[in-house]
Amino acid sequence: MFQSIQNNRMKYIFCISILIFIIIIIKVFYIQVIEYNKLNKLANELWSRNLTVQADRGKILDRNGKVIVDNITTVGLYLIPSQIIDKEYTTKELSKILNVSYEEMYKHVNKKTSIERVHPEGRNLSFDIANQINELKLDGVYLLKESKRNYIYKNILSHVIGYTGIDNQGLSGLELKYNKELTGINGNIKYYSDGKGKRLNISEIYEEPINGQDISLTIDLDVQLSLENELLQAYNKYNAEKAIGIVMKAKTGEIIAMSSIPSFDPSNYKDYDEETINRNLAIWSNFEPGSTFKIVTLAAAINEKKVNIFEDHYYDTGSIKVANSTLHCWKRKGHQDQTYVQVVENSCNPGFVSLGLKLGTNTLFDYIEKFGFGKKTGIDLNGEASGILFKRNKIGPVELATTAFGQGISVTALQQVTAVSAIVNEGNLYKPYIVSSIGNIKNTPTIKQHNLITKETSDLVKYALESVVANGSGRNAYIENYRVGGKTGTAQKVGENGRYLQGNYVLSFIGFISANDPEYVIYIAIDNPKGTTQYGGVVSAPIAKNVLKDIISIYNIKEDTNGLPKSYRWDDIKYIMIPNVLGMKKNEAKKYLKDFNVEFIGNGDKVKDISPSINTRAKEGSIIKILLN
Repeated sequence: MFQSIQNNRMKYIFCISILIFIIIIIKVFYIQVIEYNKLNKLANELWSRNLTVQADRGKILDRNGKVIVDNITTVGLYLIPSQIIDKEYTTKELSKILNVSYEEMYKHVNKKTSIERVHPEGRNLSFDIANQINELKLDGVYLLKESKRNYIYKNILSHVIGYTGIDNQGLSGLELKYNKELTGINGNIKYYSDGKGKRLNISEIYEEPINGQDISLTIDLDVQLSLENELLQAYNKYNAEKAIGIVMKAKTGEIIAMSSIPSFDPSNYKDYDEETINRNLAIWSNFEPGSTFKIVTLAAAINEKKVNIFEDHYYDTGSIKVANSTLHCWKRKGHQDQTYVQVVENSCNPGFVSLGLKLGTNTLFDYIEKFGFGKKTGIDLNGEASGILFKRNKIGPVELATTAFGQGISVTALQQVTAVSAIVNEGNLYKPYIVSSIGNIKNTPTIKQHNLITKETSDLVKYALESVVANGSGRNAYIENYRVGGKTGTAQKVGENGRYLQGNYVLSFIGFISANDPEYVIYIAIDNPKGTTQYGGVVSAPIAKNVLKDIISIYNIKEDTNGLPKSYRWDDIKYIMIPNVLGMKKNEAKKYLKDFNVEFIGNGDKVKDISPSINTRAKEGSIIKILLN
């Protein structure tokens, strides 16, 4: 019986042993096969250490592929404290090379961490400093590739582009707006170490970084440089508070150039105050537009058939009474009898008040809102303002009257350019944009509203504004043999107490070329210029003219002599059309060219060729060369 009990115990032990053995085999199988990847990953994470290899941010290019922002390859300093054998010597040498205190570097060298990124002292090191460190061959000291932004043109386009921080992250402008797209994926150098941090004899693994996507802009760098140069000269010449400029393609909404001064160098953004670096005045600054806003009132009045600009007249006494207020014209004695074309040419406030009253509150403000005022345009930039309009239930006769000539409301420069582009483009309102493509994905123009006004209205407004440049307040924007339209603006600024400031104005000009078929719309505003006549036609129109002349050259815009001829005053430089004298005898041709200094080339008696060519305008008294047969 005892033997039987003993045998049974042996059987139980055997069975239990077999069961345990089977469980062990299953567990080993589970670990080695089913859980292998997971456990191997955990083991690698436990043993492996990653040294970051920074990816480059995507480049920023202009519309023609010219690089505006790229990257500079630099070096970053990394420490593995557990591998540093002589900590005192390492601290001493690194502090000397990096020009930092021994105490500060000692903290890095002795930090209780697997990998120490020396920040900020060891960031974006030059190759010269990196070589000095490398030559020491210090244990536990690593130099890895880093990247920092290279803003090639310094202050140019700075508010649009923005800037990046020390970790290459976008902090403002396009750098912030498209940070995700511009930022690449960092690579790594992976090595293995034991629990004490000592390197294991296992091959390193290199994971290559993936660079960010390039971004192409609608900006034309050549036009941008022209705009910035002209604005900066005016800003310095007149000791102005601010200067703003925008050039837009009327038929697409593409921003060709945009500038806000004072500007800043994105590479050294810490040297500037926050107001300067974070406010793109072209889209952020709200101000009363003044007479440039009259274009909207004119378009609305023509489209609603409230005025015939050629046949209807307005008699300007120098002021107009509205409710209990008297609103004055800039010309105190008035312009007397005028057609409404002359009202526009003369920028006559009472004349535009009459148009506002003819339209009425709801109609005028319907047009104002349809053209995009009082709300953001939706441009692909951060920090855009909405502007300020009167609330409908707060609008009385005086508010209606002042709005009609651009006073009492606040708008942005971009809103004005967008609205005028729509008016001269047969009422098609485009959403402005500045990024044309991200990587291989292209951005396309977006029409927000169609046919806000008729083609006939658009043509009449263009004619009136061409007349402003040929005969009126915009004369300083006139370009010989080219058709330019535009409107000047002189807006008195409002102080903190709500009262208008004496002698403090925003002087502006908005124009377009060519007047019969506008491709480019330009806006210039100079805030509080000193030591000059306070009129937009005197200060801002010449700036616009110079930029437009550069646009003519850059885009090879052909001459067009079919526009309105300029009416000259005694102090103007006069340009005269060169008559057709080809085939005439020498003496006869000289009579026709009496306003010029004629030089004959050759010994014949008949005109064979002439320079400049016939039917173009040349400066009175300039040299005309005639080739005789």
